[in-house]
Amino acid sequence: MTEYDYSDEGEGQYIEIPDEPIPLSDPDLTAQELKAVEAVLRSPFLGAGPVVDEFEKAFSKYLGRRYAIAVPSGTLGLALILLAQGVGPGDEVIAPSYSFRECAQAIAAIGATPVFIDIDYWSGCVAASKAEAKISEKTRAIVVLNSNGHPANWTAFRALAEKTGLPIIEDCSESIGSRYQGALVGTFGDASFFDFSQPSPLVCGEGGMIVTDNVDLAMAVRRRRSHALEERGSVAVTSAPALQAKMSDITAALGLVQLSRIDEILEKRRETEQTYAKFVQAFEGIKPPYVGPEVTELHWFVYVVHLGTRYDRKTRDSIIEELVLEQVEGAPYCTPLHLQRHYFERGWRRGDLLVTEKVADRAVALPFHSHLSPEQIEFIMATAKDALVSANTGTAPL
Repeated sequence: MTEYDYSDEGEGQYIEIPDEPIPLSDPDLTAQELKAVEAVLRSPFLGAGPVVDEFEKAFSKYLGRRYAIAVPSGTLGLALILLAQGVGPGDEVIAPSYSFRECAQAIAAIGATPVFIDIDYWSGCVAASKAEAKISEKTRAIVVLNSNGHPANWTAFRALAEKTGLPIIEDCSESIGSRYQGALVGTFGDASFFDFSQPSPLVCGEGGMIVTDNVDLAMAVRRRRSHALEERGSVAVTSAPALQAKMSDITAALGLVQLSRIDEILEKRRETEQTYAKFVQAFEGIKPPYVGPEVTELHWFVYVVHLGTRYDRKTRDSIIEELVLEQVEGAPYCTPLHLQRHYFERGWRRGDLLVTEKVADRAVALPFHSHLSPEQIEFIMATAKDALVSANTGTAPL
């Protein structure tokens, strides 16, 4: 153990911090998950089988949606939804730049063109009015992210869907368990998708789920995901060749137990959030966490500290560097897609999405999981605060 004096007066108030690194995420696993995986490993079948079917049924029931389709990742989930809707080269899909990179890049991966839109400064979610302004004759769908767990303005987006006839795809890769006007996220899109990789509260290693109430869309997704076992005797290459994008029973076994424990896991993470909040209140120079008026339950994906507008990207980076030196994993949240090389080469430039850039330049993701102790959180916040003060005065932290 290492001791640090973090009292303002330096009067010997010490925090004991373990010498091992503090990770950004750490799955909440119990003996139940181990038992479920062991049962599959002892079974005669490890691939996509009865446990995947059971996971799909349980997830469909959890959300109250008619169909749930398990996939290897949220990225493939979005790609399959778009392919099932006939989206491809020459088409445009409106999407956030302020997003988990891999999910949004599914648009480019199938040959379509992502058209990025700006976000609301407070919630971090894309705005319906900004999406409507980017609609063209080539637009085939709108992807809406519940950013870092905060639900988007679904009243406005459902109204936009009715007005334009465009399908709304709900990206729930960061928001399981959050509610808008009392309804769970995942129930607002014509199709919605989840991702179960870290740092999601529900973790199965890798994996994802597509949900919809549209039988035609569900059937089209399943056809493109994989062929049925009874079709293995022939090669059927049709207008919708399958991608063999199935989930394994091992992954589904983890997911089933995690889903049965999701309320427990989210409550533990809420306790972590509340501990962070105590220290945030005394942290000058940052924007307090925001919860929109129609959000009835919010579960953060990661804990993000938003620096005030007097700071810049260099300050953000100096905080992350100092955290890393103290063996605390921190990261930018996030690097906007339109500023990354693939899209820069296609004409996007800094200044195109001013709010996205302003928020991303000042957002630091801190460790957030149920295994963090109050002492660790105090240490993390003290380290970040020291780095912020030092950056503001131009001195290096001691």
